[in-house]
Amino acid sequence: MKKIYLLLVITLVLISCGEKKTTSVEDLVSTGTLKELTAKKQEITAKLNTITTELEIINNAISKKDTIKKLPLITTITAKEEVFKHYLEIQGSVKTKQNILIYPEMPGILKRVLVKEGQQVSKGQLLATIDDGGLSNQVAQLEATTQLAKTTYERQKRLWEQKIGSEIQFLQTKTSYEAQKNTLKQLKSQQAKASIRAPFSGVIDDVMKETGTVIAPGQGSEIFRIVNLKNMYLEAEVPERYITSITKNKEVTIEFPVLGTSVNSKIRQVGSFINPNNRSFKIEVPVANKSGNIKPNLTAKLQINDYTDKSAILIPQSIISENANGEQFVYAIKNKNSNNEAIAERVVIITGKTQGNFIEVLENLPVGTEIIKEGARSVNNGQTVKVINK
Repeated sequence: MKKIYLLLVITLVLISCGEKKTTSVEDLVSTGTLKELTAKKQEITAKLNTITTELEIINNAISKKDTIKKLPLITTITAKEEVFKHYLEIQGSVKTKQNILIYPEMPGILKRVLVKEGQQVSKGQLLATIDDGGLSNQVAQLEATTQLAKTTYERQKRLWEQKIGSEIQFLQTKTSYEAQKNTLKQLKSQQAKASIRAPFSGVIDDVMKETGTVIAPGQGSEIFRIVNLKNMYLEAEVPERYITSITKNKEVTIEFPVLGTSVNSKIRQVGSFINPNNRSFKIEVPVANKSGNIKPNLTAKLQINDYTDKSAILIPQSIISENANGEQFVYAIKNKNSNNEAIAERVVIITGKTQGNFIEVLENLPVGTEIIKEGARSVNNGQTVKVINK
């Protein structure tokens, strides 16, 4: 009897030692190596493919033996060629090349300010004057002496033409007149700096100094900010991978979220320099500002047409599925009869770019193919379906 119990215990120990411990997926994810995880994935994928194949065989058998068919109801779309435009979406900022601060060119007291903030001004319009410190009087005096030098020169010239007087007298009067004229021109140029004029047509955005302020050339002596809101453009940075597709004259749709408006334009300039910090290049897009609501530094969204295919096949992204091998596929129908009954056929496709809810199909979907749209997720390969297109 003792020998029987001993033999039984030894048998149980051997059985327990021979059992293979099964590792759960959770434990494998937590502690498993890459090799073990890859092996487990291959094992599960193989089982899934086997189950899918067996399920299709069973469905086909059921379909053949089912005398009262309950066919899945589906709708279809027909693959056709159409124009496909893909857009790159980036963010940009409104700029203007005519947005400057106006500084004085000479020291003095700000004598008059002739414009107000928000006022429209024309190129060359007088904006303010600076006390010239007596330059006006000097100019008037020099004008008188220059006029005298001119009269003396002209008289001496007539005498010289009549061979009266010496050549040296003629040359002296001529030199004196030329020197006086150049000195007057230089003094008038200096005097003109006392008058501050608009460098271009635009709007006085800010008046920074008041009448009576002592000013001088240099930082901190800004008097006005003038902005031209008609010559506006958008500046944006584009990733370098788009350098071959984003070119001059490409179509651009510009949206201003704050204003709730959008306009169309084209790329005016493409930068020739790649920024090493963010691997991007700059583009400029002109923008019309008829309403005047577009301001410098306003944020905008740009949609740039970087790719166009005039004979593309487009399908909704929602009808595409993916198998265990990562392949994308759709279901087409074949052998459609007079009762609108057909066979669902799985078609593996190669896709390209997407835009909105549609995706471009590059391979394996000929023009004219009927593709299952509604009900695409509930059918299987080889299954009989009923088309109920309206």
